[in-house]
Amino acid sequence: MKRAALFLVGAFIIAQGLRAQNTVTQSTQPATPNPQLTLDTLKIVDVYEKIHIPEKKPIPYVPIREADVMWAKDVWRIIDLREKMNQPLYFPITSIGKRMSFFGLVMYGVREHNLHAFKDDKYNLFSSQSMIGYKDIVAALGADTLLGGEVRLKTHLVKQLLVKEKWFFDKQHSTMKVQIVGIAPIKVYNKTLTDANGNVSTSPEVSREILFWLYFPEFRELFAKSEVYNRFSDSQNISFDDLFMQRRFASYIYGESNVFENRFIVDYLVGDDILYESEKIKSSLMEMEHDLWEY
Repeated sequence: MKRAALFLVGAFIIAQGLRAQNTVTQSTQPATPNPQLTLDTLKIVDVYEKIHIPEKKPIPYVPIREADVMWAKDVWRIIDLREKMNQPLYFPITSIGKRMSFFGLVMYGVREHNLHAFKDDKYNLFSSQSMIGYKDIVAALGADTLLGGEVRLKTHLVKQLLVKEKWFFDKQHSTMKVQIVGIAPIKVYNKTLTDANGNVSTSPEVSREILFWLYFPEFRELFAKSEVYNRFSDSQNISFDDLFMQRRFASYIYGESNVFENRFIVDYLVGDDILYESEKIKSSLMEMEHDLWEY
């Protein structure tokens, strides 16, 4: 009995010592870091490197001699960014990685690449006298000040683009050609009204304001290196330069050069007559090409 009792006491003492040793070892031994939770050796890469658009160059224009131009006409057209075909120009409102909306890209070019913007002046459209700066554009567009002093432009208000084009018939190549001369972002909004009592309300009438003009050939280098979203395949994105040069947008004619100081259609027609006049001008361009080929 005494031997059995001594054996049990000894076993109990040994067990307590081993437990204390394990406790000390677990509490004093540093924890091994989980390699999956550290970013020191983690390199995040895409499935493949996209180099096609970033290294792309704009397609050069074909030289045109004045003697080869048999006929020419200035045409203005509206691109409504709310139309489904034109939504890749409107979105994303906030940049997603390197992908920006058309207006966001233009503002980036003016701010970071010192590209030029010009105020709306039909007599001196692209001249040093009509040049404006980035701050002038921000003041005209409007911006929200966020917490921390960050300024966010109201880019969602730019819902239309006014495009000035030059249509001409090149007898050297026997083709009707068109080149974009300039693009003007248009701010579409409802004005805020304040009555005599200080009550603020929103006008039901939609107002449109041309913010500035950009000279399209100057921006082509930037447009060629910036991709546009393709809803059919993420691997087949095109550049903004491709979109405009290949005319992958929906639009309607807003005016043509005329004797009345190049007035627009809305200056002399209203309602559905505006669309009829737009289609009339469009048909006249097609008929002109047909007649030059026919005769």
